[in-house]
Amino acid sequence: MSSRSDLELVADFQNGKEAAFNELVLRYQEKVYWVARRFMADHDAADDVVQEVFLKAYHGLKSFRSDSSVYTWLYRIAVNMSLNALRRQKLRDFFRIEEVFDVRDEASEGPEERLEQQEQRSLIDEAVGMLPEKQKAVFVMRYYEEMPYEEIAKVLKTTVGGLKANYFHAVRKIGEFLNRAHRSR
Repeated sequence: MSSRSDLELVADFQNGKEAAFNELVLRYQEKVYWVARRFMADHDAADDVVQEVFLKAYHGLKSFRSDSSVYTWLYRIAVNMSLNALRRQKLRDFFRIEEVFDVRDEASEGPEERLEQQEQRSLIDEAVGMLPEKQKAVFVMRYYEEMPYEEIAKVLKTTVGGLKANYFHAVRKIGEFLNRAHRSR
């Protein structure tokens, strides 16, 4: 590693020298990892956050204004990305389709169970297809694509509160559809 300052590396990167960014990554990846690791439950989740942090930093470094040190800037990004990852995980844990709709792991089951799982997934797909357009869009973007509500709000040009309500109603309707389908068997 060179003895060049962070600000010199930033200036080099802003002038098109990609190697300067690599040097910043090498300089701060361990510190950023430990920031993320304090938030995340395991190593892999922390590693994912670190990758997101440096990806965001790569895109944001062109407009870095030196209002703070590079490490402070990276630290803020790491905290925000970690909190976002925790929110996504909490939401996935709360709205786990596998639990809400009784979908099990196919790999550990026999042919009958796998067939039942296939039928269950088909029912879920059918239920999603019957949702009103906005609920379907929010459900697909939020659950399958794991997009943050803020991003979905920009795409659909609506409020985050409205999106959360649409997502909640979509999950409820899918659950009701599956319950009716199972009762009619």
